[in-house]
Amino acid sequence: MNDSVYMAELTWPEYQRRVAAGATIFLPLGATEQHGPHMAMNVDVVLPTGVCERVARNVGGLVAPTVPYGYKSQPRSGGGEAFPGTTSLDANTFSLVVRDIIRGLGHDGVRRIVLVIGHFENAWPAVEGLDLGLRELRRDGIADMQAMRLEYWDFVRRETLDRLFPGGFPGTELEHASLLETSLMLLLRPDLVDMEKIPDDGPATFPTYDRFPVPADFGLPPSGVLARADGSSAEKGALLMQDHVELITAAVRKEFSL
Repeated sequence: MNDSVYMAELTWPEYQRRVAAGATIFLPLGATEQHGPHMAMNVDVVLPTGVCERVARNVGGLVAPTVPYGYKSQPRSGGGEAFPGTTSLDANTFSLVVRDIIRGLGHDGVRRIVLVIGHFENAWPAVEGLDLGLRELRRDGIADMQAMRLEYWDFVRRETLDRLFPGGFPGTELEHASLLETSLMLLLRPDLVDMEKIPDDGPATFPTYDRFPVPADFGLPPSGVLARADGSSAEKGALLMQDHVELITAAVRKEFSL
């Protein structure tokens, strides 16, 4: 028997059996986006997928294939669309992709789904996609789908952040390609991190508003790294991952009465 938690690694009869047994499905919502000169552009795919894999094992769930494209990168949270390789979807397109996946899973018999945001800008377009998907399932006579939507980085203990940032946590938005993401990548995919290329041109100095088009002097470091990544380590990534998995597992068990 295949005991993989990855939906795509199962045969259709194995998947059908797991769904019939009540497996919760985790859907990571990622992006293909610049993450500085020291990391690959699939950070927002690797990290939520890694979190989902561990939580799914804890609750007897499955991980659906990660959506690798996200909503448009914004300067104050991801550096913006100007960086080569950052490849994004319009909000409407992204929402419709989420809608279609939820609709398909619902017709397979899935009744519990967790959308796990791995890209800051995906948060609200994902809500629209979830709403549309649930609406279509109700139209088709499936009214008992339960869903959660969460950002994995919100599930971290205050004492962990204080330990990692003795000088003060700069905030989730400015942690793009910085210590948190770099440390988690060193834990999960160290082959995709080059510590010798960590830049020192940050942190960003953005105003508290957006400008369109984005001015050259808007406060974005040329590297695309919004805070600081020096001091990152796999050990710090392990501390973060432990919090993410424990706290998300507890939330899923609570909300779905597992």
